[in-house]
Amino acid sequence: MTTLADPVPGGRPEDLRRVAGLTADLTARGVRGIVLAHVDTAGVCRVKTIPTARLEAAVAWGVGMSPVFDTFLADDSVVTTDVLGSPDGDLRLYPDLDQLVVLAGQPGWAWAPVDRITQEGARHPGCARTFLRRIVADAAERHGLAFKAAIEVEWVVGLDSAPAGEFVPAVSGPAYGAVRQVGLSGYGADLLAALAAQDVPVDQFHPEYAAGQFEVSVGALDPVAAADRSVLVRQTIRAVAGRHGLRVSFSPAVSAEGVGNGGHIHLSCWRDGTNLHAGGAGRHGMTPGAESFTAGILARLPALTAVTAPSPASHLRLRPSQWAGVFTAWGRETREAALRVITGTKGRRDQEANLEVKPVDLAANPYLALGCVIAAGLDGLSSARVLPDEITGDPARYGTDEAAALGVRRLPRSLSEAVREFRADQVLRAALGPVLADAVTAVRLGEAAAVQGLDDAGVAAAYRWVY
Repeated sequence: MTTLADPVPGGRPEDLRRVAGLTADLTARGVRGIVLAHVDTAGVCRVKTIPTARLEAAVAWGVGMSPVFDTFLADDSVVTTDVLGSPDGDLRLYPDLDQLVVLAGQPGWAWAPVDRITQEGARHPGCARTFLRRIVADAAERHGLAFKAAIEVEWVVGLDSAPAGEFVPAVSGPAYGAVRQVGLSGYGADLLAALAAQDVPVDQFHPEYAAGQFEVSVGALDPVAAADRSVLVRQTIRAVAGRHGLRVSFSPAVSAEGVGNGGHIHLSCWRDGTNLHAGGAGRHGMTPGAESFTAGILARLPALTAVTAPSPASHLRLRPSQWAGVFTAWGRETREAALRVITGTKGRRDQEANLEVKPVDLAANPYLALGCVIAAGLDGLSSARVLPDEITGDPARYGTDEAAALGVRRLPRSLSEAVREFRADQVLRAALGPVLADAVTAVRLGEAAAVQGLDDAGVAAAYRWVY
């Protein structure tokens, strides 16, 4: 369980008590450096690293890093808000020792996510991980709720020997086909071994639909730890691939055409150890609370896409009839609906039932994505929002009148349209706070401007190797 306490200058007493022994253990295991990772508003993982011997100092006093990264774009240019984007100021990065992991795919290194506070010891209002911790803590305090979450990871595997900037699939063969699994069986086995060594339980690992595409599904955790795990899994996938002469991309659309890489969120609400998505009197066993939580997310999906599908490349993936979930609709096991209600197998439903949010990709900052999805659900819960009728099949088949009657609408078709929806959504902006909400807006508009004039192929190429 991730600690929900904020870092403090001088270090939390419990961390200070354990850090000397932890440093000694890491050194004995050959760890020479520690990666301190945070994800910026654009969804790019930014790092600082320290020698293992400096861990105690980092736990006590943090590591310096500029706040300018809150308004970095994916191409490393900088946009500004009224308080962010300046060269002035400094923040302190504090590693979360509960999530520190020795990296099996990078011998000699360990990894830890960080929270960021100001030099004065206050929460940094632009820290996405702190935002998610606050959302989770508030849900527990105000609603008695806890959550289990997991983020699917899809990626394509290419040849590192390919011409610069190009993607050449490292393996061919049918979607979900044994040919692909055999072709990269050595890479796959080493990846599974690395994840197991890092205590990451893997539920499934398989070839996916697009050329050279694979997916891994991992075990659920509390939302903060689930976001941490998503970042760690991608770091591991990339590191193991490099040792096999391979190159990976998590970009939403590596190519202009075809199916892209998703990062679907699985989420369930729990109260007093009971799963609210099972055993209830509502549809498919949902309790009234689970239905209202789902309805809250459904109502805010157009605005949520500014956070869950935040790249111009995201909108190359968000196309109808490709299982990307581009319509405001829900259904049991309906993979074309934006919200897929998963009931689980009979006999396991009290553990397995959950909600899958599909219009999410891995350009999203996982802390922002999970936090905003939960905030939308909590708003639905607080207002007892009514979940509309479910759909079956592909909602793309509906005519205009039928879609309107069902409340089914197409999600934003561009990043600029998603930003307009986000700017009008007071619930999401209030949950994020003005500093973080303005950073989201500025970065999204900056990304849209950066690709203005590019065709789809140019957009795909611009983000192909960023994520």
